[in-house]
Amino acid sequence: MGRIKRLFTIKTKFEAFLIIYALALGASERGLVYMQQYPGLGGQLLALACTGAVFMAGGKMIDALDYQRAYGS
Repeated sequence: MGRIKRLFTIKTKFEAFLIIYALALGASERGLVYMQQYPGLGGQLLALACTGAVFMAGGKMIDALDYQRAYGS
């Protein structure tokens, strides 16, 4: 089970950046759909929320890797 767990563990910042990039692609696509479905300010706010969530999640991932490196797992 430990071998399978290691496959889904983010170990380096490069891996984290790849995941953040994938999240950003999905969020921007979802934001475009929101702006089409809800024209005007509502759609723009929802699109902004999608991209803001990626910034928050990405920051937490990078912080967690720094913490893990400094204090061990």
